[in-house]
Amino acid sequence: MISPLSVARSGSGEPLLLLHGMGSSHRDFAAVLPRLCARFDVLNVDLPGIGRSPHLEGRPTVPAVTDAVERTLDAEGVGRVHVLGNSLGARIALELARRGRAKSVVAIAPSGLNVPPERIYQGLGMGMARIVMRTLDPLIPYLSRSSVGRAAILAPLKARPWDTSPEQAIGAREGFSASRDFWRTLLWALLLDVPRGMDRIDCPVTLVQGVADWIASGQTVRYLPLIPGSRFSPLLMAGHAPQSDRPATIARLVTESAERAVEVPAAPRRMETVPAAA
Repeated sequence: MISPLSVARSGSGEPLLLLHGMGSSHRDFAAVLPRLCARFDVLNVDLPGIGRSPHLEGRPTVPAVTDAVERTLDAEGVGRVHVLGNSLGARIALELARRGRAKSVVAIAPSGLNVPPERIYQGLGMGMARIVMRTLDPLIPYLSRSSVGRAAILAPLKARPWDTSPEQAIGAREGFSASRDFWRTLLWALLLDVPRGMDRIDCPVTLVQGVADWIASGQTVRYLPLIPGSRFSPLLMAGHAPQSDRPATIARLVTESAERAVEVPAAPRRMETVPAAA
């Protein structure tokens, strides 16, 4: 059995789990983390094979990765949690909600509902990013020190890649270049994943997507009819991983989602669409 994943814990309040996307690490939440720590007990996890987290011996499917996340929560003495996830991390957040482990979910550009042509496009893009980052690996610490270098590294993921921190650029290095199970995760967790049982989710879910996100296409809104009571919030001036593009807005959406977890009744909720975030 895999050991618990690497987790950085900070802040105080209700537990909030952060789940990064493929091609990144826990560092991708650096810009929004201080705002979240003011309200939550934040558990910022590295997914299997990233940073100090061990990789899975079996196939790294979404259910298997979610199992590893649950074991980590158990090891931390945490039960149900609020969850903020991005991309693959958002897909895992929804799987946690399906299992009844989430109090609320903010899912930014969750993977899983892209059609075959989109999966081929995404797979080729992710594979090319892996090759390029492996080639540039020795230069990344130097590139991360300048806004121009960070823009070159993070342009596919951010609407404002030059306005990121060196830590986020290092996160991309950890997620692409240094990932110890990149190709298997790409195959099993992204390209072959088919979400099931989304209608069993009974906690508040806010689906979020940056309007400048060219990676996830339009798959985020496809979750709306599948998840009872889910809401959709497009983010202006934001890319696929908008944690640094719109940190204040994301922190607000997490807080609002957590408050809904207290307010909503147990009965099924009506599907809603919320206006674009300012």
